[in-house]
Amino acid sequence: MNPTAPPGSHARTPKKAALASWIGSALEYYDFAVYGTAAALVLNHLFFPEDAAPGVAILLSMGTVGVAYVVRPLGALILGPLGDRYGRKFVLMLTLFLIGGATFAVGCLPTYDQAGMLAPALLVLCRVIQGLSASGEQASAISVSLEHSDEHRRAFTTSWTLQGTQFGTLLATAVFIPFTLVLTEEQLFSWGWRVPFWLSAVVVVVAWVIRRRLEEPPAFEQSRAEVPGEKPATPLALMVKHHKTAVVRIAAAAMINTVNVVFLVWSLSFATSVVGLERSTMLWVSVLANAVALAVIPLAAGVADRIGRKPVFLAGVLGPAVLMYPYLAAVAAGNWVLIFLFGAVLSGCFYSMANGIWPSFYAEMFPTRVRVTGLAMGTQIGFAVSGGLTPVVASALAGADGTNWLAVAAFVSGTCAVSALAALTAKETKDLSLAQIDELHTTRTEAADLAALDRQRADVS
Repeated sequence: MNPTAPPGSHARTPKKAALASWIGSALEYYDFAVYGTAAALVLNHLFFPEDAAPGVAILLSMGTVGVAYVVRPLGALILGPLGDRYGRKFVLMLTLFLIGGATFAVGCLPTYDQAGMLAPALLVLCRVIQGLSASGEQASAISVSLEHSDEHRRAFTTSWTLQGTQFGTLLATAVFIPFTLVLTEEQLFSWGWRVPFWLSAVVVVVAWVIRRRLEEPPAFEQSRAEVPGEKPATPLALMVKHHKTAVVRIAAAAMINTVNVVFLVWSLSFATSVVGLERSTMLWVSVLANAVALAVIPLAAGVADRIGRKPVFLAGVLGPAVLMYPYLAAVAAGNWVLIFLFGAVLSGCFYSMANGIWPSFYAEMFPTRVRVTGLAMGTQIGFAVSGGLTPVVASALAGADGTNWLAVAAFVSGTCAVSALAALTAKETKDLSLAQIDELHTTRTEAADLAALDRQRADVS
């Protein structure tokens, strides 16, 4: 047993928690990225009327990408409190099968030619299930890895959750490459696009084997023992009453997600449908960027454990605000050398710095008792705004012919500025223990409320 763990609890297992979080995040973002890639390459042709203009078809397919982000706050509202009341592992297992099942189902759907308007309706339904599930998955995975972590390696341990997202994104992009190279366009559009969705079943099985052996973290067990489970003490009620500011701060900081959506989804559609660049080569740009990110994320997190979360996060926010201009200019010009160079630096280096830090940076803005609820609500509101609106806004800003990339780059810079300003208002927590973070974020009013609830529990017993 860990001597720092509360009596009767399990020891911290940072490696096991990091692995369980990594595999789930890999599945979640494999599912999201494989859909985004398919939406940019084939779904706009298969699930919408053939007589729609190319720009309109792209806009519709980008809308189905965004709907999974729009519903994520609702999922956070449902699954966040479940994670704080019944356990992080409970939510991790539930969301694992919901996300995997919805992704597999996309590969089984009829197309517009086969089912008419029922096809896009079922597509949206699957995306809604994905979005609802993903909101609780990520917050629970981050919380369990943070609370199992050694005190001075929290940024590094939690970064593996986001390293998993990069691996899932890399895998989703890479899996399409052989299909676009080997299959004819007729084969790709008839059955080849379905296979990447069906492959999610393999990841679900692997994740289930790993996660079923994971124990709840000691900090959560202690918090659950201290706070009664009656209705007045629900995590949602505590979060709404005492931690609204942190939720708003995280939602604003999470606007950095705009960079990822533009890079992975809109720019791919712009390059292939408007500029006329080869699908397979553009996919390799994402593969390179994500491969670089696999190394950058844990390295940046290690630096954050030494110098702080804020400076590393801010560097990761401001870099893409500048580099999106030369990247989209290179795409518009069809300059492959610059496309690969700026893509790797923009997404693989700078964006990945912010991506590797935000799990610890955001999660440490809440005490243990409301961590999953607050983290889920804050991030998912931010992701809903950025991920839900960005594909549609970017497509609209680009114009009917889809060529106005400069307006899209300016939009990305604006959202990065919002994220940076929000991060500047946060407190630095790298030198604090989880117990000290709980104390830091517990106001006198909240402490009094918790004491009253303890007295209620004592009276009842």
